[in-house]
Amino acid sequence: MADNRVPEIKTVEAPEGVEGAGFFATSLEKVVGMARANSLWPLPFATSCCGIEFMATMGSHYDISRFGSERPSFSPRQADLLMVMGTIAKKMAPIVKQVYEQMAEPRWVLAMGACACSGGIFDSYSVLQGIDRIIPVDVYVPGCPPRPEQVLDGLMRVQDLARNESFRRRNAPEYQELLASYNIK
Repeated sequence: MADNRVPEIKTVEAPEGVEGAGFFATSLEKVVGMARANSLWPLPFATSCCGIEFMATMGSHYDISRFGSERPSFSPRQADLLMVMGTIAKKMAPIVKQVYEQMAEPRWVLAMGACACSGGIFDSYSVLQGIDRIIPVDVYVPGCPPRPEQVLDGLMRVQDLARNESFRRRNAPEYQELLASYNIK
């Protein structure tokens, strides 16, 4: 019998800091990380059956809005999380890359499903064998298609990345080299 339990809801805890009567002090980086993690605006790029599972995740039973992602953005300039779901044909690869390049920093990518992660069962000339061939991926959610619980777990992994990311990471030489390896300016 399938386990249909919904994952536990975590409350947002204050970052480490100094507390006293009537005040709380912490670093700006921790406050911004907490705000980023709990207000991710996903851009769903769904092409096949994984998109249906994402729709289920948006529904009331799983309720992705508990994690601060209730506003899917269909404009790359207003999104900070690109969720690529389903089979990506090689003809669509330049479009996915263009959408990624139009997103403002900081931006994260979640590859959802076997097809987005590795091409899935479609080992053919026309299917891209994983979106990590054209853009850097932060979190992989395996499955064909993955269950909504897995999608929520992947979203929580992206939240962890957003919460703990340093302000300086995006300007680091390692990050610039990573983007250059994908021919992204």
